[in-house]
Amino acid sequence: MNLEVLHSQIAACRACPRLVAWREQVGREKRAAYRDTTYWARPVPGFGDPDARILIFGLAPGAHGSNRTGRPFTGDASGDFLYPALYRAGLSSQPTSSHKGDGLVLRGIYISAAVRCAPPENKPTPLELQACAHWTKQELALLPHLKVYLALGQIAHHALLDYHGLRKSKYPFAHGLEYPLGERVLLCSYHVSRQNTNTGRLTTAMFDAILRRAKALAEVG
Repeated sequence: MNLEVLHSQIAACRACPRLVAWREQVGREKRAAYRDTTYWARPVPGFGDPDARILIFGLAPGAHGSNRTGRPFTGDASGDFLYPALYRAGLSSQPTSSHKGDGLVLRGIYISAAVRCAPPENKPTPLELQACAHWTKQELALLPHLKVYLALGQIAHHALLDYHGLRKSKYPFAHGLEYPLGERVLLCSYHVSRQNTNTGRLTTAMFDAILRRAKALAEVG
């Protein structure tokens, strides 16, 4: 098994009927701005450097972002905040991520999510999170050089704790907290959603600082 094979398997998954129905409905109905676009409308595999030392772990694809483009945090406001930050941190070859084949290359970093299909109202159910944990387990096993998990939001944070079999009550979520997990470190950040970035709950300076800390912990130059 390698990442390419795993990505193909993830993209073919139909394990959760509610998510399958929703992602495909969105792909048919589309947003007016993208009416001439063919939506991906499938599970979204991870993306990035196979030798990554930092994992950015989000919640789930956006209905008209990743569910449209097929790449994590690509095509919506979250990506418009995330990728310029990665570029400033020297972790991305360019500050934009618009579509597959746009030339973007990540360096030392890999991006994935707790749930691989866009959920209605951005709210996966516990059973859907549990189903996708199967893919997380396989994906992280293929990223042997990881040193730092950067969890974007509480759901991603909890999913990584579940992966390690740890009690959530002992590892509360708050922006900027970090926890040693054996040879790795779990670092917490507010999600890069428009709800957080437009309200100032997560600022550019705050996220730049989190990325600097992630790089220091992972010893990424």
